This record gives sequence, C-alpha cells and structure tokens, in this order.
Amino acid sequence: MQTVTLNNGVVMPMLGYGVYQVDPAECARCVREAIEVGYRSIDTAQAYRNEEGVGAAVAASGVPREELFLTTKVWISNAGEAAAAASIEESLRKLATDYIDLLLIHQPFGDYYGSYRAMERALADGRVRAIGVSNFYPDRLIDLCRFAEVVPAVNQVETHPLHQQAAAHEVMAKYGVVHESWGPFAEGRKDLFTNPVLADIGAAHGKSVAQVALRFLIQSDVVVIPKSVRRERMAQNLAVFDFTLDAAELDRIRALDEGESAFFSHYAPETVEMLTGFGNPRR
Repeated sequence: MQTVTLNNGVVMPMLGYGVYQVDPAECARCVREAIEVGYRSIDTAQAYRNEEGVGAAVAASGVPREELFLTTKVWISNAGEAAAAASIEESLRKLATDYIDLLLIHQPFGDYYGSYRAMERALADGRVRAIGVSNFYPDRLIDLCRFAEVVPAVNQVETHPLHQQAAAHEVMAKYGVVHESWGPFAEGRKDLFTNPVLADIGAAHGKSVAQVALRFLIQSDVVVIPKSVRRERMAQNLAVFDFTLDAAELDRIRALDEGESAFFSHYAPETVEMLTGFGNPRR
C-alpha cells in the first residue's frame, strides 16, 4: 500500500475504505470484508451514525490496532470546545479504541475554532494522532492554518476527475496539508462511470473506469476513500497499484475538469441551511 507522511510525521495510507451512506446495520459486515480484502484505513464520521459498526468490525478483525488507520469527524451539532471534547470521547467509545488516527472537523460551520481547540488538546493527550478538516475551502483553510496552534494535517474535500480542485490543491500543498478526496467517483453523477475518456484509458490498461479515477487521483497526490458495499468492488477499488497512467493519459483526464461541484456549494445559502440544520436542536 502506498502511503503519505502527514505534516506531524504520522503515516497514512493513500487509499482507504469510506463508510458514508453505509447502513449502520450493514457497517460491521462491510468494514470486516474491507479489512479482509486488504484495507487498512477506514473513514467514518459522527454524522454517519455507524462508528459503532466500524468499531465492532475492527475489534473482530484480528488485525492489530496499530496496523489500522481510523478516521472520524466532529459534526456541526457538536461544535464548540466543550461539546466537541465530549463528542470525541463518545467517538472513542463507539469505535472501541483508545485513540483515533485522524480526527477532522466535518464542516466549516458553527464554532469550529472551539472544536479545533478541543482536537488540539486530544492530540496533545495522545487520544488522537493527527487532526485536520473537511470541506474547508481555501479561504477558511488559510485562516485556520494561520491562527490555529496546530496546522491541519488533512483537508478532505469533494475531488474526482470532473472536479479536480487544482487551485485548492495548490493552497493545501503550500501549507503542508494533505489533500484527501471524498466522492472520488462523484457518486456516479454526470455519467462518470460511462465517461468515454476514462473508459478508453481503462481499456488500454485492462482496468475499470473506477480504477482509472482512483489511479488518477493517487498520481495527483490525493488520498482516496472509495466506498462500496460489495466485496468484489472493494477488492477492485484496492487493485490500483499495479498500473501507472502516463503523461498523455493524465493530461486527457485533467481536461475533464469542469471546475465545479457535482453536488453543492458550501457558499450557497440553501446548502448552509441544510448542513447546519442536520442534528441542530435549535433549528
């Protein structure tokens, strides 16, 4: 497995298994199978409501805890120093672990500075090995990098062949923040799985469109966390280290970049209302 070294020296796999939208009732089975086929990095979040399934699968896997890399995220309704600190303890309990490898702020809303202070304390106490953010656009990322005590190790943002985040990637690189993708397949939006360029390149390597998309991101120094509930797809998504895209193929894929989200903008009022309303008792 290819890895990347974070800005505090922690080593993270370049490819992991994501459990967004995995039914909590199925999560333990899915994560168990992912570990069995070779995944060693698992990405979950408080908002996914399946941390307990991840913890159960890890405990039953037989794989030493130190060989696994667990990521979770603090949700908006737990924003603020005290609330975030309590939520971190709850995540540790649900994950049945003494430490979290990577802890992220899930969204750039609410008192995320307070949340980040709680995360910095958890980092100093050894309950967390690395901290970072998710869905932070360059403006908010720069602000946090310049004023927080600990520079975020990772920024997890929507990234796929149709929205490559090149400008944001440059900002992350400048501040030593690793770029991680959520939605590496755009959840199949905009006909990504039948894209003729990706299909043509895949045919040349005997690979699927999904494998080409993952390989492109990895060669672009972007960590990926594809999700599937099917064991054979889990294995297929992991089999992307036995081929390399050449310069011409990379350029063809770069030309697919539409420069906009396939989902929503965090600057749109309706998006902010939707995200901040989820789990917010004051909604």
